[in-house]
Amino acid sequence: MKLQGLFLVAIICLSYTQLVKGQPSTNCSTTTCGKVTLEYPFGTSFSHDPDCYRSEDPSFKLTCDKEKLLFDDLEVVHVNYNASQLRVLIPVSYVCFNSQGHISSESNLIGRLGNLTLSKNNMLTAVGCDMVAYLSTAGSRRRTSVGCVSICDDPLPQVTDRQCNGVGCCQSPVPAWSNIFIVSRNRLRYTSVRSSTSPCIYAFLVENGTFKVSGVESVTNLQNTRFPVLLDWSIRGETCEQVGGIKKCGANSECSNSTDNTGYVCKCLQGFYGNPYLREEGCKDIDECTHPIHKHNCPEFSTCENIPGSFLCNCKSGYDLDTTTNICIPKDSPEYYTKWTQTVLGTTIGFLAILLVVSCVQQRMKHRKDAKLRQQFFEQNGGGMLMQRLSGAGPSNVDVKIFTEEGMKEATNGYDDSRILGQGGQGTVYKGILPDNSIVAIKKARLGDNSQVEQFINEVLVLSQINHRNVVKLLGCCLETEVPLLVYEFITSGTLFDHLHGSMFDSSFTWEHRLRIAVEVAGTLAYLHSSASIPIIHRDVKTNILLDENLTAKVADFGASRLIPMDKEQLTTMVQGTLGYLDPEYYNTGLLNEKSDVYSFGVVLMELISGQKALCFERPQYSKHLVSYFASATKENRLHEVIDGQVMNEDNEREIQEAARVAVECTRLTGEERPKMKEVAAVLEGLIATKTKHQWSDQYPEPMEFEHLLGVEILSAQDETSSTGYDSIKNVARLDIEAGR
Repeated sequence: MKLQGLFLVAIICLSYTQLVKGQPSTNCSTTTCGKVTLEYPFGTSFSHDPDCYRSEDPSFKLTCDKEKLLFDDLEVVHVNYNASQLRVLIPVSYVCFNSQGHISSESNLIGRLGNLTLSKNNMLTAVGCDMVAYLSTAGSRRRTSVGCVSICDDPLPQVTDRQCNGVGCCQSPVPAWSNIFIVSRNRLRYTSVRSSTSPCIYAFLVENGTFKVSGVESVTNLQNTRFPVLLDWSIRGETCEQVGGIKKCGANSECSNSTDNTGYVCKCLQGFYGNPYLREEGCKDIDECTHPIHKHNCPEFSTCENIPGSFLCNCKSGYDLDTTTNICIPKDSPEYYTKWTQTVLGTTIGFLAILLVVSCVQQRMKHRKDAKLRQQFFEQNGGGMLMQRLSGAGPSNVDVKIFTEEGMKEATNGYDDSRILGQGGQGTVYKGILPDNSIVAIKKARLGDNSQVEQFINEVLVLSQINHRNVVKLLGCCLETEVPLLVYEFITSGTLFDHLHGSMFDSSFTWEHRLRIAVEVAGTLAYLHSSASIPIIHRDVKTNILLDENLTAKVADFGASRLIPMDKEQLTTMVQGTLGYLDPEYYNTGLLNEKSDVYSFGVVLMELISGQKALCFERPQYSKHLVSYFASATKENRLHEVIDGQVMNEDNEREIQEAARVAVECTRLTGEERPKMKEVAAVLEGLIATKTKHQWSDQYPEPMEFEHLLGVEILSAQDETSSTGYDSIKNVARLDIEAGR
């Protein structure tokens, strides 16, 4: 127990050390060097306690040499802790010429500031005639070069007492965030040395407002002059956001990121002064009532009351402050009563008038805006197009209910992410709960995708023509929102893809389930092609077929579907569908007909049999595309390689083989060689009927027993397809699998 206690104490001490790292020790004393006072984060080479300055950054360790405070070889004359700046003295860059125009002496200026940077409150200054000055800098952001040109039309003494406007003297702003700089100067090549002109030209950095041309002496003999320059500093390595809840700045101060985003700086709050980097002391309150510089502006007949960070002006007894004039007025004077009456009356009337006007305007604007916005969204979402098409599309089997925007928000809890059931190419589907507690599925188009509007309207149009128990039921729509919404019955058990490939549900899916689902989907497609009031091609059949709690198939996603006029057998459209399920003939020609759905259903049937995805690039090259792999395996009597092992047994082997032949026949390359959906549905229904009879008789049926199920449909198709016929030997549909596979 003692060891555990010691270990806990060690952890606490280590955590506290990390917390206070970067803060000064509480027993640090103020250091002075010459006229400069040093406090944390600065220290000198004589500081014995490394916690009295920021020892991890060498830029904060200065040198005190003979009463001069030095940063490298630059003399520091002032430290501004609140502004996080140093004022240093920097020499000039110059070149002097003799009477023959040759260089007699020169000096260049190169500065390396470590983690300090040039402040933007400096100027590049050039003094001399017919010269150009350059400043090249490098820093954390970019390399920069600036310069200025000084020209003299008259001898230099005649340009004194002027600003640096390019005549004998020029200036240019210094870019900030630079810690390396070079100052250079050159005389223009086409000029000669005037006898009356200073033989030297100068270029240097100087703090804004500290250099003025005030006489000949101010622009000559500057070789040994040093000018004040401001340097910015910050606590590098962490930003305010990275510091988080750890208090890095002292009392009455705030943290802000440095201008170059490489660290943070501390600054006293308004009304306070001092060193914001001292954790214990921090910034002190400025007493504006007595401070000689930050003095109050209280009027006559008032007293100043200091408060932390500010001050109050209190009129003496019997006076009241007029805030408009900042004058204390006697309470018994006529001016006071007049002012008070006018103020109260004017304020009351003005407030009531403004309130009334604003209320009326807001109500009218809101009413007009809401009505206009709803109409705009209605038209934008194809409301007019929908009404026009529904009125001309023949009898409708769906009573489409119009839902409000508020109702949709409440049903989806503000379209909360936890209500998302799925996302796809046609938008996002949410789980919704209506006021009567009924659960629905709400499909929302993608924001900004105008092509989705046409598909949503098309889906309403198509579903209005369908009345089938295996088609998901459309309950209504909402068109007064920014994107259209469709409301469907809620299907509880996910999609066929989820059950086959195990993304959500248990994948123990029996052959009886799969065969029944195949029969239901085939029957639905046959209904769409042949029995609907207007023939419909789904165009996007795949394994996103919904399943209810009884695993009954519900065909959905009719956004890409097309209505086929009674006088046409095919349409020319832009190719649309899902890779792996897309009819290759439709893909190559753009001609859409019912055989395109037959191909897609064949792929779905292959997935039901094999349990494999239609397209999977993780499989070997020969089996990436399920259709070609399945057809080759069937042709070469290797069907057992692709059949899902969970469904194969001796009782259903013949049914699976028959279903496999149907799947291969559906996926032939040319549409003319594929059977019709009603023929496919008849064959699959025959397999279920045969299985039921087998359960009664406990034996396999003889081939002749299929005749009443298959013969009529297949024989009727002989004249329509070239390769689908009737085999009198086996009395089953002859499924040719050798056409181009």
